[in-house]
Amino acid sequence: MKAIVFESFGGPEVLRLTETAVPEPGPGQVRIRVRASGLNQLDFKIRSGVMQAVFPTTFPAVPGVEVAGVVDAVGPDVTGTAVGDEVIALTDTGGYAEFALATAVAPKPAGLTWEEAAALPVAGETALRVLDLLGVKEGETLLVHGAAGAVGTVAVQLAVAAGATVIGTASPENHDYLRSLGVTPLSYAESLVPAVRATAPHGVDAVFDAAGQGALPASIELRGGTTDRIVTIADPAARDLGVTFSGGSADTAGALAEIARLAGAGALRLTVAETFPLAEAGRAQERSATGHTRGKLVLVL
Repeated sequence: MKAIVFESFGGPEVLRLTETAVPEPGPGQVRIRVRASGLNQLDFKIRSGVMQAVFPTTFPAVPGVEVAGVVDAVGPDVTGTAVGDEVIALTDTGGYAEFALATAVAPKPAGLTWEEAAALPVAGETALRVLDLLGVKEGETLLVHGAAGAVGTVAVQLAVAAGATVIGTASPENHDYLRSLGVTPLSYAESLVPAVRATAPHGVDAVFDAAGQGALPASIELRGGTTDRIVTIADPAARDLGVTFSGGSADTAGALAEIARLAGAGALRLTVAETFPLAEAGRAQERSATGHTRGKLVLVL
């Protein structure tokens, strides 16, 4: 099968398209013929080596953790999923490939394209997980860094639906988009602290950092000097600052099922910013690294 592989840390040039063996599903796993694979900022950070302490990498490695596709084989002890099912999944093997193995799968929501479906797994599972960790409730104020990105887009919709007031940082070109989601937008700037305080004079109750652009010190200041109720999914400085870094869930299958249900019911709005062929994974990761995309970047196979 064709797959994107890297054998050392570095820039996008370390990614190469090559032929590798088709993986065989083990107990509890299904094999998926991938139709689309979502990109995440974590992908290029793992590739660069800056996340090695949090997400150890063994070479050769295939990037990517989320796909949409068709089940083409099932391993022992698999129930509820059969060959031919259209699914979304968080993968056990790299998602930048023609085939991937997965344990956590959910039915692909009807009416979504493959690209839209591939945008769901990481953004949905991450948003649900972090909002649960933060305990965001009705009447509270949530600050989201990277609010117009894929994870941010899902998180702000869930928080607004829960009755929270949401302030989101994003590039100015994404401000109207955030307003359409019920979010008060602010620009990334050195004046972030006074801007947030002017917008939320009573303070912020929780901070969700989905951008990893160095906003944690300002977030701590906005929380009155405490790291309580601040969670990042993207900033490796979290450990040194005493901030919670969230990188996974115990119930990924349950989260996938819930996010698929919400998307299928039209309760979530998803945006695919741009698509790329598998061979252009390096260029796609360069685009992802800018941190200014609205919604999701997706590889199409």
